[in-house]
Amino acid sequence: MVENYIVTFIIDIAALLFLVNLVQGNNILNRLRKKPFIIGIVITVLVIIAEAGTLRYGQESAGFRPLHVFFNVLGFGLTPWIPIFLVAIFDLKLVKAHLLLLLPTLVNMAVTLLSPFYGLIFLVDQSNRYFRGSVFFIFVIVYLFNILLLVIGTLRSGQKYLFTIRGKILALAIFAVAGTCIQLIFPMIYSSWHCVTLTLFLYYILLAEFDGRFDTLTELLNRGAFDKDSSRLKSSDAYTVVVFDINLFKEINDTYGHDYGDLVLKTIGSMICDTFNDNGYCYRIGGDEFCVIAKETREEDLERRLKQLTEKLQCERLNDKHLPTVSYGYSYHKRNQVLDFQKNMKEADKQMYHYKQLQKNDHSLLIR
Repeated sequence: MVENYIVTFIIDIAALLFLVNLVQGNNILNRLRKKPFIIGIVITVLVIIAEAGTLRYGQESAGFRPLHVFFNVLGFGLTPWIPIFLVAIFDLKLVKAHLLLLLPTLVNMAVTLLSPFYGLIFLVDQSNRYFRGSVFFIFVIVYLFNILLLVIGTLRSGQKYLFTIRGKILALAIFAVAGTCIQLIFPMIYSSWHCVTLTLFLYYILLAEFDGRFDTLTELLNRGAFDKDSSRLKSSDAYTVVVFDINLFKEINDTYGHDYGDLVLKTIGSMICDTFNDNGYCYRIGGDEFCVIAKETREEDLERRLKQLTEKLQCERLNDKHLPTVSYGYSYHKRNQVLDFQKNMKEADKQMYHYKQLQKNDHSLLIR
């Protein structure tokens, strides 16, 4: 029976090492996700090795007790780190900004290191028999606390763009927790690491598809995402299409170079995102063209947001006189109207080009 479990662990390890290769070679996956993803996979491999080691040497005579103890220390010490690195995949800023959240995990490591001497998290007696320690609950609480951080990190990331797959990622987190809890309740059912291995693969598939929706320069949603999302709109949806175009962008590129042109795109894209991100989707749909599909359908609310964008651009232009102005236009779709998204786009474009002409005629306009 032990040999059967060890064989399945070897299969898990081989699959995870293959996953490392996939993550490293994927050019679509956000580069900021790769490092914590790979570290999380490596830690999982080490914990699976530890699990296999405890199974293998826990069945042996007292002479194998040191190895049995070592693998228990490795497993209990590293396991709570896995959710932490999964959090970092989605929300590295959360981890960096709240380093105190790592304190329970560090406490668990310290208690685990003392366990061979004091039987705290686990106890392996002189006959090489394993028992749960007097404060085994510390490991359980810390692990569940870190799982909670994973859920919170997912929800927090969902406030930006991750909400398009938030439900799926939460379901995967619950799946991994369920597999772990089964083993905590029934220690002889080794379900944890099969579930975690499968979860990591599904995370990779979801995130690779998700990151493929983004423009690598501005980090806004890209044209492919725009086409897909706009095709899903229904007549029962109330929305506003807002289109933006950077004035004289070609001249900016020719005069100051493509590096500065890229900086302009990132700066203006970031302003648009900051202004509309809590109320819709922000896209880069062309070279210097942006679009927002907003839930706002009241003109006064939309104008308030556009005024905020105007003020942000004005402030930035005080620091950088070369920063160009922006033209915009918008079109509404009221709930239960006949759906014609292309008509909305044409109306928004027409209004934008009208304001662009005003910009040429009146150089005092900072944004229109």
